[in-house]
Amino acid sequence: MSSVRFFLNDRPISLENPSPTQTLLRWLRDEAQLTGTKEGCAEGDCGACTVAWIDDGPDGKAVYRAVNSCLILLPMVHGRRVYTVEGLQAKGRPHPVQEAMVRELGSQCGYCTPGFVMSMFEACYREDLKEAWQLDDQLAGNLCRCTGYRPIRDAAASIAGLRPADAFSERLSGALESRSTFVRSGNQEYSAPNTLAEIYDRLSQDPTARVVSGATDLGLDVTQRHIAFPLLVSTEAIPELRRIEKIPGGWRFGAGVVLADLEAKAGMFPPIQRMLRYFAARPIKNRATLGGNLCNASPIGDLPPVMLALGAVAVIGSAEGERKVPFEEFFVGYRKTAVRANELLIAVEIPDLSSHARYGAYKVSRRRELDISAVAAAMVVEINGEKVISARLAYGGMAATPKRAPLTEAALIGKPWTEASIRVAADQLAMDFSPIGDHRATAEYRSLVARNLLIGFQLETAETAFRELSERHAATVEIR
Repeated sequence: MSSVRFFLNDRPISLENPSPTQTLLRWLRDEAQLTGTKEGCAEGDCGACTVAWIDDGPDGKAVYRAVNSCLILLPMVHGRRVYTVEGLQAKGRPHPVQEAMVRELGSQCGYCTPGFVMSMFEACYREDLKEAWQLDDQLAGNLCRCTGYRPIRDAAASIAGLRPADAFSERLSGALESRSTFVRSGNQEYSAPNTLAEIYDRLSQDPTARVVSGATDLGLDVTQRHIAFPLLVSTEAIPELRRIEKIPGGWRFGAGVVLADLEAKAGMFPPIQRMLRYFAARPIKNRATLGGNLCNASPIGDLPPVMLALGAVAVIGSAEGERKVPFEEFFVGYRKTAVRANELLIAVEIPDLSSHARYGAYKVSRRRELDISAVAAAMVVEINGEKVISARLAYGGMAATPKRAPLTEAALIGKPWTEASIRVAADQLAMDFSPIGDHRATAEYRSLVARNLLIGFQLETAETAFRELSERHAATVEIR
């Protein structure tokens, strides 16, 4: 089979031999002539191209997700139901989301409006919109050039969680189709096997194959660098890579878990949720995966410091079986990992947090939403009585790879958990790291921020402050 079959606004579509690196956005505008979906940045930053599709939710139920069509390769829509702004009306009547935008005067020039409508469409059918920040998070990936955010937010608030008893709700009860497909066009191939064995076989046959899942990073190679990959091997059609399960002494997260689901289900690990709050926009988190972020191996990636601080272990698979690698050994060089050419990161195992643990996660960037870290940090210490018995301090943006601060950690062991002790130990950060300067931050700034984050971590987790923080967390996060 070398075709892509899906439903577009409930109309069946079959495409024979499409280009594996044609984006859904370009196909919608150029071939389907659905120009309501706009092109802005072609990087997933502005939200003008947002569409919605049905996907597997964190509890195995089908859900609607808003996604950036500029970062979706056409074979990725195989087996899905995709909706654009043109497909929301029913019997000539606008969808409640569209009506809300009109009622609240949320549209001005109109260029951004379709993208906002599709992000709000997801919000309309979500069952977990309970906090004000979640609504902000839902809209953070959409830019309004006319600064009409107040009426847009009012419109979103009026329909969030509405879940009308309509045809769109009924479609969530249908069975999801297989995402497995194979596409060949010219000298390009796209393969989405439905078993790990098939993926291992493809990787063994062609070590140059590029593994892809959400394509939130690889998509930029296509739209900005115009790379035509000879062979893309997708992990999206393998259900076991999306599993989250309890294991003895901890939890196992499949490498294909999208970050929106990780954020929703990782209540037992507050540092993960805290880092993901400002990781990226909702449409990016609806596509980006845990494994993709870690295998990207960026020195300024947000999740690697969290995995290091939590003592996580990478589970790497191949045709020969599985092997486990602590994250201290996972990042072997600048944008290089311990995953070999014929292997695949299949899961991450994280041990349960000790009842004596105090923890924090921090991201420092020029803006709060949708930005890349200058410095990221995650910290976990265990306190027995008044003294530190273990410490794991991990930083991103301070070296060629995400890494721990061993000398600083050693300086804390056996010392009281006080600001005075922290300030003395923080002097060792200059021995642990020699950061470089770039367009995001100078070396001096990074060194100062790293020190201040450690001091701030102690202030945040001092006995009284940490007890209050833990109580607030327990009251707002359901641990599953």
